[in-house]
Amino acid sequence: MVVLQAGVARTGPAPARTPATPPARPPARRRPPRGPALALLLTAAVLLAAHQLRPAPYGDRLTAGPAAASTATALRARAAAVESYDPATGALRWRYARTGHRPLTVVRHAYRDALALWDDGTVTATTTGPHAPAVRWHRTLPASAAWLPAQGGTGVLRPLGHGILAVVTPRQVAAYRVADGDLRWVLPAREGCAFRPARGMRHAGALLLAQPCRDDAWTAQVVAVDDLGRIAPHRTPLGNDLPGARGGHRDPGKGLARPR
Repeated sequence: MVVLQAGVARTGPAPARTPATPPARPPARRRPPRGPALALLLTAAVLLAAHQLRPAPYGDRLTAGPAAASTATALRARAAAVESYDPATGALRWRYARTGHRPLTVVRHAYRDALALWDDGTVTATTTGPHAPAVRWHRTLPASAAWLPAQGGTGVLRPLGHGILAVVTPRQVAAYRVADGDLRWVLPAREGCAFRPARGMRHAGALLLAQPCRDDAWTAQVVAVDDLGRIAPHRTPLGNDLPGARGGHRDPGKGLARPR
């Protein structure tokens, strides 16, 4: 083979040719999502914005105050809110209000829960302990508009001990577990009778409630209850422990002295 280089003939094998390096490609641009992917992103953004803008359930407005949290707290129903404050200094710990409503009464359960009755018949439980305040549950009383405006909150909320709250209305007594608001038992008033929430008193670990009736003797117009329900001989009520709690049930025997 003859190779010509600068006009000179030369014999021998031809030099190997170095292949040309292809030009580098620019990085591919990421295309914006189209079609279903774009619609999905827009829907998620709209749902997130709606979730952030929607009003709190039950109109709740819970705000923490400047006072440091501790186990020593006092409660009051003031203006249109329930307040927890330092009993020594009066400094506000937290304030719980509900839009358009006002509390009628507030009671304490143990040291950590504030139980309030509101003018729309809602019962709430708010944590008052050393941690950040939180509204734990809401329960709405049935047919409260028929009696609550005239009755008010006197005697409606009755802590029974062992983690149970009795809510006394003219038509029934309902017991809720304070830890989670679970309904444990209901005691309806007798036919032709009605409970009087304001006329109740404690005796020997029991709550005695007036249940006036037209023709019954006075002894039949008083009902005794405790955290397990109506006190009666040989009763076998269910326990009130949280699911999975240990310790068994307490003795459900009669809490009052036997008649003689």
